[in-house]
Amino acid sequence: MRKLNNIHIVLLLAVLVALLAMGCSTQKNTAKSRWWHSFNARYNTYYNGTLAYIEGSLAKEDGNKDNFTEIIPLYTVGNKASRDLGKSNYDRAVEKCQKAIKLHSIKRRPEWTKKRRKTERDIEWLSRKEYNPFLWKAWMLMGRSQFYKGDFDEAASTFSYMSRLYQTQPAIYGRARAWLAKCYVEEGWLYDAEDVIRNMKRDSIHWRAQKEWDYTYADYYIHTGDYEKAIPYLRRVIKHEMRRKQRAREWYLMGQLQAALGNKAEASKAFRKVIRQNPPYEVEFNARIALTEVLSGNGQARKMVGRLKRMAASDKNKEYLDQVYYALGNIYLAQNDTLKAIEAYEQGNTKATRSGIEKGVLLLKLGDLYWAKEKYNDAQRCYGEAIGLLDKERPDYEQLSQRSKILDELVPYTDAVHLQDSLQELARADEKTRNAAIDKVIEALKKKEKEERRKQQEQEANEIISKNGANNGNSANRNNRKQNTTANQQQKGQWYFYNPMAVNQGKTDFQRRWGKRENVDNWQRVNKPVVSEFFSQRDGTWNS
Repeated sequence: MRKLNNIHIVLLLAVLVALLAMGCSTQKNTAKSRWWHSFNARYNTYYNGTLAYIEGSLAKEDGNKDNFTEIIPLYTVGNKASRDLGKSNYDRAVEKCQKAIKLHSIKRRPEWTKKRRKTERDIEWLSRKEYNPFLWKAWMLMGRSQFYKGDFDEAASTFSYMSRLYQTQPAIYGRARAWLAKCYVEEGWLYDAEDVIRNMKRDSIHWRAQKEWDYTYADYYIHTGDYEKAIPYLRRVIKHEMRRKQRAREWYLMGQLQAALGNKAEASKAFRKVIRQNPPYEVEFNARIALTEVLSGNGQARKMVGRLKRMAASDKNKEYLDQVYYALGNIYLAQNDTLKAIEAYEQGNTKATRSGIEKGVLLLKLGDLYWAKEKYNDAQRCYGEAIGLLDKERPDYEQLSQRSKILDELVPYTDAVHLQDSLQELARADEKTRNAAIDKVIEALKKKEKEERRKQQEQEANEIISKNGANNGNSANRNNRKQNTTANQQQKGQWYFYNPMAVNQGKTDFQRRWGKRENVDNWQRVNKPVVSEFFSQRDGTWNS
């Protein structure tokens, strides 16, 4: 009997669920059906899409790399190198939003009692094209996901349709139009963006859509180069921004715009606020570099040069030496000291550890200086390396490419002219001067050949060490390497310190055992735990 009652309860629940589902069909537009589909869309498909969107946004924010040598974009999706970050998460968010719209969209108009008089609000309600009160958020999330994954065409289509769907609801309509204009701006269709902005100015913007329009106006005026109009809207954007990393980027952008307009004091304030945000080190470093360049124009050039030299000496900045010396060269150039500027740029080129846009910009600036001074050989060297590091969409790339082609044809002739002039001058000189010049050239060639041999031997040694690196823990292998080194020395008849391969192996073995040590007396006692690990105090023998 009890078993039959349980079966009846299960059947009753199944019937109730079926009746509820039938009563909440999208083909019916009642208070119950609207509530049911709104609730189901929010806490099912939309929720999962929101989680995917957040994961994609965090991946894009953490992996984004800005080009600080130019005006950085307001949105990280403006960086082409960062555009594909988080794409799979955004695709999932779009998929979930499409599912929510397909399952929970209510297009059927509600039934109206003819005896009841219609108010303006009732007329607006009956003229709607979508009656699920929550579904506009799914449309918005889908469009934003398409925007941030770089599909601006799809996002523009979504927001364009959304603006028609919610045309009678000013708050939602205003947001959709703001995002539509942003899509046009990022796509480079500034005329279409201007058309959307002009039409919205004629109508009043709903206060709930004002935040999105602040972002849109700032982005539009930055892209059109009207920085004076962009700054007030960018200030509002910074107030709206809740994410610390993005707020630091926006303050950096503010500093760049102020510096471009010549507002040194406002620019320095903005760059200082970047540092106060405690951003990632790369952003902080570039803010400090930009701050030194701004302050150097306020009579503090000597102080800023000293600060940059201290930054160059810091181990934290080894990866950014090209940027440090580039900023140093810019300060010297602003003081019309071209020789020191060239020297700083050359140091940055020599000490650069990265082959990126920053080094490309430095070489371009250096090449321009050599071009102006008619040192075409050096200009060709700088342009030839810079052309492979810079983006082809730069406005000055065409000039760079043209000059590089011209120099490739011109330099062999200028080198020949310089060589002939030097040889003729040498021929006219007395025998003592001529012999001294010849000896100097021979010495330079010997030094160059010796340096090349040393580098080649070091490279060979490093290759051998890397091959045997996996066996460092095996004492037998270490003994074999020592024996091989000794045999090689005996075979070549070289003393240990004259053999770069042996010296490199010794350095690597020493650093593996002891770490990096200063050249001081009693160095073994500097770190007693390390010494005691390898040396036994009881019997005075080395531990392997």
